[in-house]
Amino acid sequence: MKTITITNIVKKVFFLTLFLSSLQIFAQEEEKKSKFTFSGSVDGYFRTNFNGLNKVETDEFGDIVALPQAPASSFANDPGFALGMVNLIAGYEGEKVGFVADLVFGPRGEDAVFASVAPNNIVNQLYVYWNVSEKVKLTFGNFNTYLGYEVISPAANFNYSTSYMFSYGPFSHTGLKADFVLSDKWSAMLAIMNPTDLTEFNPSSKYTLGAQIGYAGEKGSTYLNFLYGEQAPDSEATFQVDLTTGADISDTFYLGFNATYNDTDGVGFYGAALYPQLKTSESFAIGLRAEYFKELEDGGPVYGGDVSTVDFTLTGSYTVGDLTLKPELRLDSVSEEVFLDSDLDPTDNLASFVLATIYTF
Repeated sequence: MKTITITNIVKKVFFLTLFLSSLQIFAQEEEKKSKFTFSGSVDGYFRTNFNGLNKVETDEFGDIVALPQAPASSFANDPGFALGMVNLIAGYEGEKVGFVADLVFGPRGEDAVFASVAPNNIVNQLYVYWNVSEKVKLTFGNFNTYLGYEVISPAANFNYSTSYMFSYGPFSHTGLKADFVLSDKWSAMLAIMNPTDLTEFNPSSKYTLGAQIGYAGEKGSTYLNFLYGEQAPDSEATFQVDLTTGADISDTFYLGFNATYNDTDGVGFYGAALYPQLKTSESFAIGLRAEYFKELEDGGPVYGGDVSTVDFTLTGSYTVGDLTLKPELRLDSVSEEVFLDSDLDPTDNLASFVLATIYTF
């Protein structure tokens, strides 16, 4: 009797072990097929001008006569200690389908989704995708732009402040895009979208077409991007062509390049920027953005028609665990006197300093 009881117990333990092992193998297989992810960042900064106003200037009656000076590019423009944003990204990557929900909170996030109104002005990206085959992927919803070298998230940019080309190109699109794998190195994309940055819905019944051809090699990648469509009622169509490329010249030196041309019936801009970056150690790197930006003769979105701008941004990047410190020197030089110095005299240049902190998770 005792022998039979022990034998039964051994059998039960054996089959229970086998069952649990099977569950573990099944779970591991399922984990390979699909995965839920959660990531994001938190950032803030300190900013000051060397030769421009750092405060609101008022007259004897208390009326505002001048505001703190900053480059007319997006983000990192407030004086003193200032807030960036909280970025929360949730995603599910299945074997065939998945989604991304990307939320932003704070001044940088509000600037990024400027065309949305509360409570929807926290949605940076919100899309679903379907891997139709190994060579075709469909994406439906709101996604950040495919044009340009820089992006909204400060965690994904080397420089903390942003270029003029990025600031006045698209931020986000809502629509349907199809990505195609043409070969091991070549890719393509076609899209139909709402007007630029109108991410919640389409108020004008106008649509924008997008296209991209890409090449990814061992050392770097190159993307040629196109955008065409009416961005507002009773307006001419906007055409933009954009080239983005970058390559690892060596193990420690990277060189990026961006050029763009944007035109809406003679109003728009063109420009180019170099992005050399040198990694000096495992924790520190230094990089430069050297940008030339020219507004078209009939008008431009920044300082005015036929105005040119050159800006140099030198950024250091020091990493301590998940925290990155970015000290940054920036010089903007414009062909017109668009800034005010500390004495309220017009000037054509502005020198500034930013110290940014970015925590990623």
